[in-house]
Amino acid sequence: MCGIVGHLGTGNSAELVIQGLERLEYRGYDSSGISFVDDNDNLQMFKKAGKITELKKITNKIKIHSKSCIGHTRWATHGLVTDENAHPHMSENISLVHNGIIENSTELKSELLSKGYEFKSETDSEVFLFLLQDCIKETNNFTHSVSNAFSKITGNSAFVILNKETSDIIAVKRGAPLVCGINNIKTDCLVASDAYALIGLVDKIYFPEDDVVCHISAQNENVLKFYEVKDWSISKRYKSKAQDRDFKLEGKGKFDHYMLKEIYEQPTLIRGLLDYYLNGDGLSVLKDSLKITPNRINITACGTAYYAGLVIKDFIETKMRIPCSAELASEFRYKNPILRSDEVGLFISQSGETADTLAAQTLCKESGLDSISILNVDGSTLFRESTKNLLIRAGIEIGVASTKAFTQQVLTGHLYASGLQGDLEDTKKSKQLTDKYSLLASRMDDLLDNTDVIKKVAEEIYNFNGFIFTGRGIYFPIALEGALKLKEIAYVHAEGYASGELKHGPIALIDESMVNIAIVGPELLEKTVSNIEEVRARKGKVLIIGPKENNKLQDISDFFIPLDFDGLDELSPLYVNIVNQLLSYYMAKFKGTDIDRPRNLAKSVTVE
Repeated sequence: MCGIVGHLGTGNSAELVIQGLERLEYRGYDSSGISFVDDNDNLQMFKKAGKITELKKITNKIKIHSKSCIGHTRWATHGLVTDENAHPHMSENISLVHNGIIENSTELKSELLSKGYEFKSETDSEVFLFLLQDCIKETNNFTHSVSNAFSKITGNSAFVILNKETSDIIAVKRGAPLVCGINNIKTDCLVASDAYALIGLVDKIYFPEDDVVCHISAQNENVLKFYEVKDWSISKRYKSKAQDRDFKLEGKGKFDHYMLKEIYEQPTLIRGLLDYYLNGDGLSVLKDSLKITPNRINITACGTAYYAGLVIKDFIETKMRIPCSAELASEFRYKNPILRSDEVGLFISQSGETADTLAAQTLCKESGLDSISILNVDGSTLFRESTKNLLIRAGIEIGVASTKAFTQQVLTGHLYASGLQGDLEDTKKSKQLTDKYSLLASRMDDLLDNTDVIKKVAEEIYNFNGFIFTGRGIYFPIALEGALKLKEIAYVHAEGYASGELKHGPIALIDESMVNIAIVGPELLEKTVSNIEEVRARKGKVLIIGPKENNKLQDISDFFIPLDFDGLDELSPLYVNIVNQLLSYYMAKFKGTDIDRPRNLAKSVTVE
């Protein structure tokens, strides 16, 4: 969740670290800070609650030059959003930044308090700082003390530590994202929580495994070496890859927000995904994933990715009649799931660093299951740990509320299901698949060229007290996702329900201040209409998203958004979902919320 960047080398470290932190702003955060060794060998620290611009107001007033620096963007877990709780944390000759949660911090803090350590923050991160200091007092060896302190904590964490005495940077992680990189020309070394922060700055990126120490030494031409945390022996437990991508963060262009830009990117991405998997290099990758023939598929994900999993579950069960379960990753690992080695784990994640999803993947791996991941980030932890990977090729998604990633996840799952059915080997079926994807992209284009109706409806309803999204069958997951989007960016109460479940409790909420956003497809239309009538009978407002030229739907709705479902069949939920995305976007815009960076949210959820 937190963003980490560290640098040691020939450039101005503080400047490079702040640039790296700015690249990670899209992940979501509430405060930021840096710590560095200056030209006079003093250890300095600046941190501030709020946006990075608040930190830069401080650093821009003074001339900073440093060859070694660490920085952090915080997403609060322990303690309020304050300057004191912001990272880095510093004491004597050490400063550090932390991503994750120390689960035994309460016990460790009590022990450290009894030894006289005085805490300045409410964070669990400062516990590790004083724990490290305590270990140094015992051994008088900085590097080995890092190992000793790290062995005493529980939970998933990544630490990056700056040592004033040597200007060295030491990083270590367990169950949290951490990458390192080197630039051989400039003899620069960097470390970060996200490879995105290093793109264009390094020649090679390294992905250390858990309990591997990354030691960037300033004493020997900024060398990066890896050691085992248990005994400080040389470690080979890391993967590396050449960094062949240039850093390119495109602006918002003509759009007011990244979220809107990313909504509009979807038709092009759909065409690109189809071309990659049916005509390009992805065809062999997709066929390779089909070599695993499961008797059952366990789909596991969080948030929007979980709702994508529900849609994919429908695809697989309908096409192949292979039984699937779809579980929230945060629940899956704690329910003692029944797993057999002839099953497959299917994991869905935008970042590939979602802590709960990674834990679920580890559990399946330990139970002897192969794992297939649908994800967006090549080289992420989930990518490295899975048996097979299907990339969704959505590009960088800056908006915290996921839009284009959802669409690409669902379609990648649909291609996988189609492959299981044998459609890729059948010329006629492959052509039908191509036509259907092209039709979906074209319908989305038409919708995005004509958003006036959606804007008008959003303006009419954005001030109502609550919203209930309903859908039946294949549209039920879209109701859940629609409600989530509205909650995320408009900060209003919204819930998603199966239409038939209204009368089993939620209908108690219906009155004239509540809006039912009813998704009505050609499937089960009359059944869905009867549920809408139940809402109308209780004076609820009704917005119907449904088939065009249906007079009955127009007559029973207060607001109506017409869609052309013809020919889309099982892909129609994605067509409806783009309406939900636009509706949420415009309602949030009318409310004046921070659409790209909603309060309290983070893009990559790396804590449980």
